[in-house]
Amino acid sequence: MIEFVATSKSNNPLAPVIGLSFFAIASGFLMSLIPLSLSAFKLDVDLAPWLASVFYFGLLIGATCIERIVVKIGHRFAFILFLSLLILSVLAQLVMPKAGVWLMARFVAGMAVAGVFVVVESWLLMTNTPKARAKRLGLYMTSLYGGSAVGQLAIAPLGTVGAVPYLFVVGLLLLAILAPLLITSGQPDSQELQKLPLKEIKTLSRPAILGCLASGLLLGPIYGLMPVYIAAQSEQAQYTGLLMAIIILGGMLVQPLVSYLSTRMGKNLLMAMFCFLGAASVLGILQTTSFSGLVVSYLVLGAASFALYPIAITLACDSLPMAKIVSATEIMLLSYSLGSVLGPMLAANFSDASDGILLYLGGCLATTCIYMLIKSMKDIPTGSTPVAG
Repeated sequence: MIEFVATSKSNNPLAPVIGLSFFAIASGFLMSLIPLSLSAFKLDVDLAPWLASVFYFGLLIGATCIERIVVKIGHRFAFILFLSLLILSVLAQLVMPKAGVWLMARFVAGMAVAGVFVVVESWLLMTNTPKARAKRLGLYMTSLYGGSAVGQLAIAPLGTVGAVPYLFVVGLLLLAILAPLLITSGQPDSQELQKLPLKEIKTLSRPAILGCLASGLLLGPIYGLMPVYIAAQSEQAQYTGLLMAIIILGGMLVQPLVSYLSTRMGKNLLMAMFCFLGAASVLGILQTTSFSGLVVSYLVLGAASFALYPIAITLACDSLPMAKIVSATEIMLLSYSLGSVLGPMLAANFSDASDGILLYLGGCLATTCIYMLIKSMKDIPTGSTPVAG
């Protein structure tokens, strides 16, 4: 895998953060819009898990080949290229509402989004100090999840029928492109270096890799299938956009807590703690009889599900020099993408039950919790204090 090196003087995060914010609003709205608009375009609702999986398969494929494009044309032009490709995929869905076209468009969109992630993550993480990397990662996650939460709120006023919602997404993506178009300075200096050796890949933390995998297994169905589940519940249907926004808002609000706790307790134990809270929130959704209880449960579910990826990625990068950070994050993205491909299809197997997706999410969270607890106990030497991560 190709690595990047950058100097902090040449790296200004303004363009990627502004662009990412508009991209996140558009992407968050689009992820919920697609499964909810299938009927309006006379497409089978059973297409929803396939659309989610093919999107994440595109993300998986894109994560393996995007980095060399960034090296060749630079971060700024790569950002513009991938956002433009995403716009074309959305327009293709709108112009040709056929199952085959939508599947291909979502695959292309997945590759484009992988490009956006690699560009923005490397742009922000390519700085000289671990403290600065942690601060920028928090900024990245907050912008991404905050924008996604805001995007969910567009469901109620814009609806899910006709061309207007999709044109709104295109408009937001055009605004995202303006940032790298108008801010022409500040991209990191990049150069091609040696590939990360296979033997070093094998030494990456297994809990980190599995934490990213579990994150994909959770977030793939949450983005792809949860809107359909909420819309099918008579007492929740009118609040579909709001409840999806609350899930993602939980993911945004938990980021400062994740950053604070990551340096104060073992990361394996921290992932186990959030998985336990997530499993408890699933029980809360199933058992609560009040709307306020439902809101709190969805908020905690979002916080737990979105907390895993940043904890896992920092666990993987804890002992790595700056020159290897991007290659490590690329491997984490591959692991996340694999989980995101499998997640919607596995969750679809629970569709016969009325609460199938919640049973699936609860099972994933409980299983990951047990694994991380076992790993955290192995990290505790006899008679010593726990090691971090």
